[in-house]
Parts: sequence; C-alpha cells; structure tokens
Amino acid sequence: MMNSHCFLHSAVLRGVEAIPVCVEVSVGSGVVGISIVGMADTSVQEARERVRGAIKACGFAMPSAKIVVNLAPGNIKKNGSGFDLPIAIGILAASGQIDKEILRDKLFVGELSLDGSVRKVAGMLAFGICANKEGLDLVGSADEIVPIDNLNQYNIDGLWELTKSDPFRLSHYIKLGQNYIGDTSLDFKDVAGHEAAKRAAQIAVAGKHGLLMSGPPGSGKTMIASRISTIMPPLSEEEMLQAAAIHSVAEESIDAILRGRRPFRQPHHSATMAGLLGGGSPIRPGEVSLAHCGTLFLDELPEFKPSVLQGLRQPIESGKVCITRADGNVQFPANFMLIAAANPCPCGYFGDDSRECTCTIPQIRSYQARIGGPLLDRIDIQLDVRRIPSKSIFETSEGSDSASLREGVMQAQEFASWRKSREGIERCGANVSLSPQEVIASCCLRDEEKSFIEAVSEANSMSGRALISCLKVSRTIADLEQSESVKCEHLAEAFGFRVRSR
Repeated sequence: MMNSHCFLHSAVLRGVEAIPVCVEVSVGSGVVGISIVGMADTSVQEARERVRGAIKACGFAMPSAKIVVNLAPGNIKKNGSGFDLPIAIGILAASGQIDKEILRDKLFVGELSLDGSVRKVAGMLAFGICANKEGLDLVGSADEIVPIDNLNQYNIDGLWELTKSDPFRLSHYIKLGQNYIGDTSLDFKDVAGHEAAKRAAQIAVAGKHGLLMSGPPGSGKTMIASRISTIMPPLSEEEMLQAAAIHSVAEESIDAILRGRRPFRQPHHSATMAGLLGGGSPIRPGEVSLAHCGTLFLDELPEFKPSVLQGLRQPIESGKVCITRADGNVQFPANFMLIAAANPCPCGYFGDDSRECTCTIPQIRSYQARIGGPLLDRIDIQLDVRRIPSKSIFETSEGSDSASLREGVMQAQEFASWRKSREGIERCGANVSLSPQEVIASCCLRDEEKSFIEAVSEANSMSGRALISCLKVSRTIADLEQSESVKCEHLAEAFGFRVRSR
C-alpha cells in the first residue's frame, strides 16, 4: 500500500495562550492501528478510540493500515481533547475520503463524541486569537462564538458534514461591548451612612488601589465590597479579550465580560494556593487571574491560610503569576484590584463601641498577625468600618449612589490620562502602577508638602514602600479634585488611610 500524507493546523493551550501545532497524518503499510507521537499525554492518546468510533458512526471507513499522527513541534507537551477533530479530518483526508483542499488555511479544534458530533473545548477564545495571528480561519463547535474582528469562524456539527460540498458554516458574533448593562441589582445608595467608606472605595477604584476594611460583624464591609464593581468603568476592547480568554480557558461564562462588565471574584477562605494563584495538571488559572481587569474580594481575610495570603505579594506588585513546572514556566495575567474585609479579632468586636470583646490580647495579636506585615504593607488603603446606629438604617437612598461615584471615577481617570500625557509618562495606566520616581515627579511637591511628609513618616516609622503608597493615593485624591499638584489636604487624607490605631 502506498503511503499517503496530509497535514493541517491546530493548537495547544499553554497557560492562557494557544500555541500553533501542525498535525501530520500518514496512512500506509504496516501493523494496523493508530500511533500518536509528539509528546502527547494521556488525554491526547485517548483520541484514538474516540476518532475510530466517530469515523465509523458517520459512515466513513476506518483505513485498515498503519496510521501515524505526528504533533509538531515535538518539544512541546500536548494535552486536551481538542486534537480529536484535526486527527479525524487528517485521517479522512490522507485516506482519500475527503478533499484535502478543505483543510487549507484553517485551524481545527474540537472534541469528538462517539457518534461523530463535535463538542467545544476549553479556551476557544485563545484558539481564535492564535488563528487570527497565524492568518488562519478557525473551525470548531458552534457552542462558543469567538468575537474577534477579521477572524472567520466556521462551525461544524459533526463529521457527517464532511460529505457535503461546503461542510463548514460561517458564524457571526456580537460586537465587543455591545448592549453593555451594568449590575443594576446593586447600588451604593442602598448603603446607609458609611460616606467615608464610599469615599475610600471611590479613591481605590480611581487609582486601582488595594482596599482593606476592618470592623465588627454587621458593619457593612461585605455590602460595600459587593458594590465596588458598580462604580468601575466598562472594560475596553483589549481588556475584554484578555479577561474573556482567561475565563474561556477556565471553562467559565464570558457573556458578561464581552458586554463590558468587569469580573468580580469572591473565593472562600478555604481556597488552596493552586485555587487562588493557579496550578494543577494541566495548569489552570486561579482566582487572581480570573479577576484580571476586575476585582478580587477576599472576605474574612485572616481566615485564609497565611501561606496562601503571602502568595499574593508577587501578583499584587507584578500583575502576573508565574508558575514553574519541570517542563517550563507558565505565566498568567493577574492585574486585579484587591478588596479585603477582616474582623479585628476572633470574636469580631475588638474596638466596637456597643459590644465588649471577649478575646485576650495575645489572641488579638495572633489573629491580626495571620494577615502578615508584608502583605498588609502592599494594601494602599486601610479603613476601619464601624457599625452604624439602628436609626441610620432608615436613611438608605439618601447618601452617595453608584452613578455619582462612577462619574467621579471616570473624570479622575480622564484627568490622570491628560496629566500623564503632558508629563511625558508613557505608561498611562493607573496611579498604582507608577514607579517611585514617576510618583514623586507627578506630585509636584512644594517645600510645605515635603515637610509635612517627613514629619508624618518619621512620627509613624513608615517604610519606604508605605510612604510611596501614600503618595500614590494622594495623587489619586488630587486627580479626583482635578488638581495638577498634590497638596497638604490630599496628603493628610492619604496618610489617614495608613496611620491607623491598632
């Protein structure tokens, strides 16, 4: 029997990125069977039985020959069930049962059922981005539409469609950000009192600063945190694709993200290191990456394992997570806004005006030490939230609402962008991402402000990181006030979020 060859394009996920893979199929003489080579793991090797069953179920003939499938390049580990479709189509093309021309300039990804139908796989958006970069059309299941301009996505229900002259159907998608609808079920007007906490939330969002709220149970910490996403601006198109690609790889819904809503993640305090930062086999993104371009809310912060919390230090500073394995490193984006809530002690009532704390001093110190000084030092805004009087509950809808707070955030960010462009700062990101030199230069401090900073920092033995953090917050406060320079009142408010009574 003469050997017959064909090749087609596919891809494999590496973190949240899809890497191109060439699927080469050879059908020729030898021991009858299918061999898959090219560092294919167990999930890819299992494709042999799915492909054999799907081909027979759809009326095609399984070649009685030696079939070799090579997944190139051979130095990258291949995993996942997405190679089912390209392997099956490659066998049919190499054995002359379908025209090889239909394989040209297309990237195939899909899992096969035993009846030949095509199922979607995790990370379709990442595969679409890969196909677009390579100048190819994407062919896969119709269950997930990839919203990428200049990309032709074709759908195929099953292998039986290959008997038609035109087996692939062109799909259409909704434009990114179309029909944006915020979460109308939550609004800051529902939060009675707590105007200082609302102000802190607005500052945190305007500069993408971390926020820690400490207070007794029932003081409104979770209620405030759950509404912070309502004052954040919609996602840009670039942010939509980045966030949606991560959720697509994690097999989570991307509908809300593609309409501009920022992610809001709230993991339980029993989360493991792999669950929070990412890991597993195959490696999956963790909660910090799923919160990329959005908010990560950690309720009951001291209840998390200290080792897990300390793992947050690197992504907070770098905006990414690097996971090291024997076969190489995998990076996940993790540019999120950290919101945390904590009780001040195990019983929760240390410092409360209306209820006595039952904890001992060693218990209180041990409980607060679970957060860790290094992590605490990286949270820019730290706020004490007290319980409001009972009569204030009837004052809902009288304070600041989400619409007015969001308008202030938008104006502050627009002013900051104008200011940075005028100052020649190339990175137009949030104030929290500025380098120490850029922060100091952007504050335009006079001798009066410098003397104020020196006096407060020396009196409270503040570290260099804490001092720069206060300058970043004060710069955001000045942006909210549309002020080109940071003044003493801005500094005083920023220091008030760091110099707290324990």
